[in-house]
Amino acid sequence: METSELIEIIARDEDSKHQFKANVTNEISLAQEMIALSNTLGGMIIIGVSDDGSIFGLTRKDMGRLNNLVSNTGSQQVKPSINPITENIALDNGLVMVVHILRGISKPYMDKNGVIWVKNGADKRKATAREEIQRMFQNAGLIHGDETPVSNLTIADIDTRLFSEFYEKQYGEALTEQQLPLKQIVENLNLSRDGFLNVAGAILFGKNISYKLPAFIVKCVTYPDIDIDEDRYIDSQDISGTLKNVFDDTLGFVLRNIRRVQNDQNVNSLGELEIPKVVFEELIVNALIHRDYFISAPIKIFVFINRIEIISPGHLPNNLTIENIKNGNSNIRNPILASFATKLLPYRGLGSGIRRAIKAYNKIDFFEDRNGNIFKAIIDNDH
Repeated sequence: METSELIEIIARDEDSKHQFKANVTNEISLAQEMIALSNTLGGMIIIGVSDDGSIFGLTRKDMGRLNNLVSNTGSQQVKPSINPITENIALDNGLVMVVHILRGISKPYMDKNGVIWVKNGADKRKATAREEIQRMFQNAGLIHGDETPVSNLTIADIDTRLFSEFYEKQYGEALTEQQLPLKQIVENLNLSRDGFLNVAGAILFGKNISYKLPAFIVKCVTYPDIDIDEDRYIDSQDISGTLKNVFDDTLGFVLRNIRRVQNDQNVNSLGELEIPKVVFEELIVNALIHRDYFISAPIKIFVFINRIEIISPGHLPNNLTIENIKNGNSNIRNPILASFATKLLPYRGLGSGIRRAIKAYNKIDFFEDRNGNIFKAIIDNDH
């Protein structure tokens, strides 16, 4: 790091990625700062700078002690251990140590007592909300939202007609011909455990699930202008049910609320969709399969006169970026749903859906809000 860059950081004050310490002697407090940064965005702990930005200054002897302290803290006080990188930088008032903490890839990190720390602005706090901790385990690939048991849904809540039709079509055998009980078959397909459906089982084959999983719906609204209007709308629908029905009804809502153009067709034709159907097929499937099912919130679809917005709960998983997904990279957040979606929906599971949508219609933008925990696709339809 250049001296001028360090001075600029100090002048800007502390934030979520930069923490100042005049000096450090305690492994426990240092570990908490390291953990908070690792669990959030990564960043720097700058030792030798007071909270007010004044240069406290360290000696050469301090640097040797601090390097040992930082190394021991990262390996012994943080679980799983991390490997911070230190830089010793000379300023006019003395030496300053910059401790670089990478954004963790094995979240959640915790202290020796099992406490998970995260950044909260320039400060740190204990992570206590269940959904927040679950998402960290999810990002580490240790648990998945779609395998979470639903305590009030049992095998009795399976739509047996729907499940039987799927089973026979998929495996070429009637469900009634199987020697195993339904409970065992459903569990063997990773749709339940100990008699209780998981989220995937409920969404794929459950009946009347809107009463027991009320947040996992799609809320669609068409507005007459370019902004959300609480008093005026053209069309609206709350869509719930099994995954296939939700997909079909959501696609139907969007297609009946976007414009058609005549092109070379005669005046008695319905006209062609102004935006190809495949765009909405791919983006709606993407929202349903890859949303974060640890977040109790609906998918939202807003149709405005100049754009269509598809808003999914949950930011991109792990280290995926918008550029990654445009290039076909993928990270399956809900593997059970994804495996069944290839059999029920126009979904291939190869990471090619976003690319296919953009190829069919290139006026699509994507936005990720990690603080608000949403991912948004915006299809431009401005004329």
